[in-house]
Amino acid sequence: MPRTVALLPPGPKSPRAVQTLAWWTRSVPLYERCRARYGKRFTLRLLQAPPSVHLSDPAEVKEVFTAPPEVLHPGEGARVLEPVVGANSVILLDERPHLSQRKLMLPAFHGERMEALTGLLEDVTEREVGAWPTDRPVALHPRLQQLTMEVILRAVFGLDPGSRLDTIRERLTKNLEMGAKPGSMLPFLQRGRPWEEFMRRRDETDALLFELIDERRAEPNGEERDDVLAMLLAARHEDGSPMSKQELRDELMTLLVAGHETTASELAWAFERLARTPDVTRRLLAEIDSGDGDAYLTATLHETLRRRPVIPNAAPRLTMEPVEVGGFRYPEGVCLIPNAYLIHHDPEIYPDPYAFRPERFLDESPGTYTWIPFGGGRRRCLGASFALLEMKIVLRAVLSRAEPAPAPDLTEGSRRRAITLSPRRSAVTVLRSRARDRAPVAA
Repeated sequence: MPRTVALLPPGPKSPRAVQTLAWWTRSVPLYERCRARYGKRFTLRLLQAPPSVHLSDPAEVKEVFTAPPEVLHPGEGARVLEPVVGANSVILLDERPHLSQRKLMLPAFHGERMEALTGLLEDVTEREVGAWPTDRPVALHPRLQQLTMEVILRAVFGLDPGSRLDTIRERLTKNLEMGAKPGSMLPFLQRGRPWEEFMRRRDETDALLFELIDERRAEPNGEERDDVLAMLLAARHEDGSPMSKQELRDELMTLLVAGHETTASELAWAFERLARTPDVTRRLLAEIDSGDGDAYLTATLHETLRRRPVIPNAAPRLTMEPVEVGGFRYPEGVCLIPNAYLIHHDPEIYPDPYAFRPERFLDESPGTYTWIPFGGGRRRCLGASFALLEMKIVLRAVLSRAEPAPAPDLTEGSRRRAITLSPRRSAVTVLRSRARDRAPVAA
């Protein structure tokens, strides 16, 4: 049996403010320095947060993912998101309330429901991508943010084109942009005029969403549409009651937060990697052009999510009572954090981990505890299948028209936007027009 250790694992000795600054501005170098110095478990101490123990041993991650729900509370670890997603969000709930809410939402992401949404996703994507410039450097990340916002508003919220969609898009975009700033993560900075404007826009947006929910409930066939809201309107609690308007609003906002910036950033990383690995791009283009399956496309997405997980760690679990993981006895009030980035870049798991090689996943599926871009256990991201479907559709749409190439003199690091890591230079890429399928010019 491993020896039980009473103290927390070692970590940086610098003040909390210094560690917080490093975590915000240089997350990846911080994680890698800590692993090099302290090993596969280390403790960070950030402002306004309990001690955070980062774990990158898959065996310990399995222990965390399979721990009893009353012992580890991921919802408590995500409380900073409550002003945006609301108190009923499945992200913030624990134990029985979490399980109950998750059951209500799961049917919306089953295979048949995803198939029904494919046509709408393709239509929205084709329209957005068709307006992108080619043959010159273009910042893809903001364009992908616009695209994923449109997808969420149409396919999840069920909004039809019109003034209400335009108003909600504008207000949500501003609030999400504010939420990406450092102050949004620190409760003691959530004050003053910017925060008051944030709350005003949130309340105005909520009024429009409640209006939408009332209208959809009044429609004779309002629950038969293909969007996610229709599924949530049809969901019933164990006592047979429908979700309240506030519950519906909170889960719609949860899906926005979970599926907008994350998917946009992951797609930006995909194009950034493809632009710099032409051999991978050529093989992917050949598969797309042939129409013969999507095995390499799927492997490319799996490798992108391994190499550049936009959320570098799974949901923090707050210990509600003492618990032993990996031979350490952790006291109550500590956050245990499975570190996806470090697991994904462990040479013992992935040889040559900094290389971009989709072939890793052609003959072997991603491991449950060695590939965790969507978290794991009972808290695995509900929208994982939706995100993968959306990313496949976007990559096909773009690569059918253009081949990504790197912009001159630009390298791409990462920057933190709230809980996500996105391309620091916005994934500036040249989309070179493809000339395939052109008919020969007659003499």
